[in-house]
Amino acid sequence: MNETIDFTQLACEQRETLARRIGESAVVVVPAAREQPRNRDVDHPFRQDSDFRYLTAFPEPDAVAVLAPGRPEGEYVLFVRERDPEAERWAGARTGPEAACQAYGADQAWPLGELDQRLPDLLVGRERMIAPLGRDEHWDRQLLQWLQAGRARARGQAVAPDRIELLDRNIHEQRLIKRPAELEAMRRAAGISVAAHRRAMQAVQSGMPEYALAAELLGIFHRHGGEAAYPSIVAGGANACVLHYVTLRNTLHEGDLVLIDAGAEVDGYAADITRTFPVSGVFSAEQRAVYDVVLEAQEAAIGQVCSGNDFDAFHRTATRILTQGMVDLGWLRGEVDGLIEQGAHRRFFPHRTGHWLGLDVHDVGSYAVEGAWRVLQPGMVVTVEPGLYCPPGSEEVDPRWHGIGVRIEDDVVVERETPRILTSGVPKTPEAIEDLMGAVRGAGYEESGDFD
Repeated sequence: MNETIDFTQLACEQRETLARRIGESAVVVVPAAREQPRNRDVDHPFRQDSDFRYLTAFPEPDAVAVLAPGRPEGEYVLFVRERDPEAERWAGARTGPEAACQAYGADQAWPLGELDQRLPDLLVGRERMIAPLGRDEHWDRQLLQWLQAGRARARGQAVAPDRIELLDRNIHEQRLIKRPAELEAMRRAAGISVAAHRRAMQAVQSGMPEYALAAELLGIFHRHGGEAAYPSIVAGGANACVLHYVTLRNTLHEGDLVLIDAGAEVDGYAADITRTFPVSGVFSAEQRAVYDVVLEAQEAAIGQVCSGNDFDAFHRTATRILTQGMVDLGWLRGEVDGLIEQGAHRRFFPHRTGHWLGLDVHDVGSYAVEGAWRVLQPGMVVTVEPGLYCPPGSEEVDPRWHGIGVRIEDDVVVERETPRILTSGVPKTPEAIEDLMGAVRGAGYEESGDFD
């Protein structure tokens, strides 16, 4: 499936779904992200707010979107930056209000300078305002000012919102279930990420700095229109036991494993893959023993990512297999059930087995509902990423295991029957990894992957 995705139409469908859920008594007010300064005269690369992007597909900063279901003059209103030739000379073209209607489907669009004047009128006749709250102090103050102004303009002749409901409650549940076009965007992000991980397996050399291997990943991401969905983890040797290791300043050595946790973001949607492989291209006996336990846990956990199972099912499955493996390796002593009940496994497996994935790499949506784990439904996407980590100096563990860290992660779509793995193109059996790495030693690199 290589069809063009119409993100403006997708956003329209997602607004319509939200409008049906909230009804005509509510009004939604959502801000775009702001540009963030990095240092003097330099900003961080702009990244649109995920909720705003989901509802609008509008790519520029500082905008505000209003969704007022049933409004006769139009339900969808955008406030955007005006055209400014001098500013555009430095920073590129702006869309402007007129083109915001034509290109992004707004029923009405006005300059940002008119926000304080016009937005309170959009609140009149609504009982509830739905907006993000508690993320930004300046935005919170603005919301309260607009709310007060809207109530003043109603003058008792019409209702006006008397409360603000959190946007999270209303949109994040919706974002949990991906539409087919969203899944296609995620498939593309996964395809680029697959190619990047394969490239890393082919490019790694003893003596290479971790940051140099990270550059191979970024090269693939950027060459195919993506960017890093999060800071890449490239952890050689014992650094793999640091779960969010991003220093990337050490050297990769023959005889070590390297753990790479990296994914591309494409059109706002993220991939998230982890692979662990030997710098030499061949696993040692100890590395292979740990790796086999993690791989068994991961494959069994993926089998539990099924519609009707609860979110914790795949974590429970992985935890049991990993704990048995820790006993077999001599890292823990005791009965598996008792060790899990005591939490002893967390010494070497301190994180959960996965998380939601989508517009955010740790995507939105609650994991439990009314005190019980959420039941998985078709269209949800999760990562499955068990791991085992034996840091240097681990007491009561044979030193031959010290410094070994292994994690294996794939992106999995919940379907009615068999789960769909978006990232299966990266080898993960020891034999497949060694075959790929051995095939390219001295033979050069040949890029592969499905990016379209």
